[in-house]
Amino acid sequence: MFKIFDVSGSALSAQLVRLNATASNLANAESVSTTQEGVYKAKHPVFKATYDSFMDGSSSGVQVAGIVTSQAEGRREYAPNNPLADGEGYIFSSNVNSIEEMTNMLSASRSYQNNVEVLNTVKQLISRTLTLGQGR
Repeated sequence: MFKIFDVSGSALSAQLVRLNATASNLANAESVSTTQEGVYKAKHPVFKATYDSFMDGSSSGVQVAGIVTSQAEGRREYAPNNPLADGEGYIFSSNVNSIEEMTNMLSASRSYQNNVEVLNTVKQLISRTLTLGQGR
């Protein structure tokens, strides 16, 4: 029964990484650069499920396998008055889609809240179980 703390705790940590990546993406959504290579690219965590293994002592839960950088091209905009414009008058904007990131943030936030509720429910169940043997 105590394994639920490992599972839910690892899910909380994973959602925190997701929230931080989304916050970073949103903070850089309007960034621009003089080159396509220099502009900010969206970052997204990749999760993997882990299962109990008696060999290496690992437990069940969610692990962050890594963070991938989007390979999508940024937007090329004509802005000859921008100080970052290239010789042809173009700037390059981030490939972050603010609407997708806001949706991702809501989803991560709700997942985080759900895992907190799981932990609270388990805590209440354990507390009630411990009081079963007490006389009234």
